[in-house]
Amino acid sequence: MRSVLAGAAVCAAAAVAFPLTSYAADEHSRSAAKPAVDMEVVVKAAQIDPRRADDTQTPGAHDSVLSVERALQAKGLLAKKYVDGYFGTTTVAAYTRFQKSLGYTGLAANGLPGKASLEKLGSNRFTVTHPLSPGKRVTSHGATMNTRTVAMLTAAERRLGRRLVIEQGSYNPGGDPTSAGTHDGGGVLDISVKGMDARTRSTVARQLRTVGFAAWVRNPSQADWPWHIHAVALSDPDLASQAQHQAGDYYLGKNGLASRKPDDGPKVTPIRTWEEFQRRH
Repeated sequence: MRSVLAGAAVCAAAAVAFPLTSYAADEHSRSAAKPAVDMEVVVKAAQIDPRRADDTQTPGAHDSVLSVERALQAKGLLAKKYVDGYFGTTTVAAYTRFQKSLGYTGLAANGLPGKASLEKLGSNRFTVTHPLSPGKRVTSHGATMNTRTVAMLTAAERRLGRRLVIEQGSYNPGGDPTSAGTHDGGGVLDISVKGMDARTRSTVARQLRTVGFAAWVRNPSQADWPWHIHAVALSDPDLASQAQHQAGDYYLGKNGLASRKPDDGPKVTPIRTWEEFQRRH
């Protein structure tokens, strides 16, 4: 009699456990079904695609950009015809409108997806992988910059075996009229080349490029400025729009100036962001 009751109890427990397990599995399946949006490739596409002369898509970015565009469309911020995996000027403008709808202003509404806004956009739609953050604003080398830029600069200095002198840092709106707004946001530095010969200047620019900066040696024949190295931290979410354009042009082999002539800096291939450099070193 005891064995019969025990057997019945086991069957009843199994009957109760099965639907609970099935429900949990369904919940896991629904969660797993949400697409993943790679923030690194989305931000990269948002820098490059608006600077293209055609509608070529940034390699590896299609699926993530498409998920972002579908979410923007669902919010009535992007027309269906632009939901195509290409993060062009229309998508940048739509993303800016979304950022402003969250109450963001200034650099937080620059059209580059930030971690917080991207996660809000993806609520119940997608998950965010490979998040990017500029970090806090700090003073380093006598200039204002964010902690991501400090880490990049330090890595370049380590490779060079020398400390670099910063002439102009980041977050400096209106600080230098010749900068055309590139220093208004984060991730941008002007570096002194005083005492450097042509070879050393090129070496410094090369190492800056290696760790994830778009870097060019600037000279007085280009504009009303002294010799210096201009560096833009690729994929910094705090980039001002002008700096975003320079980053995109760098990927496309341009010189980062209004002339958009061919890149005149040392060739470093493949082009890598700070995060990509870290994964390989």
